[in-house]
Amino acid sequence: MSVTIILIIITVGISWYAWQNADIMHKWIFQPYAVQRDNSWYRFITSGFLHADFTHLLFNMLTLFFFGDAVEMTFSMIFGPTTGILLYLLVYLGGIIVADIPTYIKHRNNPVYRALGASGGVSSVVFASILFYPTNNICLYFLLCLPGFILGVLYIMYSYYQDKRMGDNVNHSAHLVGALYGFVLSLILVPQALPNFFEQISNWRMFG
Repeated sequence: MSVTIILIIITVGISWYAWQNADIMHKWIFQPYAVQRDNSWYRFITSGFLHADFTHLLFNMLTLFFFGDAVEMTFSMIFGPTTGILLYLLVYLGGIIVADIPTYIKHRNNPVYRALGASGGVSSVVFASILFYPTNNICLYFLLCLPGFILGVLYIMYSYYQDKRMGDNVNHSAHLVGALYGFVLSLILVPQALPNFFEQISNWRMFG
């Protein structure tokens, strides 16, 4: 069983349990004000295993399922199974943590702000996949399919615009930071991926 599947099972289990247990949801959700007040830094990671509802959970876990195995396998092939898995976890779990840093800085004095979800880690994995396989198609809602490097640019632009707009109750800054973290960290870990990235793009043809 892949680490990706294990992460999905754990996330589904914890999210489901938290929906039935308001105390766990309250203690584990990302609340910057509480982190600052009582040093509950664990919320940076526990909040990544919580989701607001079934749709939120399904979208994140399906995305992780479709992209996680490829990234996990790539790291394992390059670094060996043990180191590869550890680096893959660094991309995913690190993405969850790092994605919330700007949110913490921005909302640490706001007692009513809450955030949850694995989107930072999922975005990190997706953009690691785009680095390694930039011309592979990514399909939005199984309808619009675009190569990863094009969709990645559109995603960054959209997340930046929506973050500035701040009107839909979604933490777009976490998506943006998670995506950049996953791409940059993977590039640092696998620097040879950069020339391969540009070579694949240069050979891509829209109707090829």
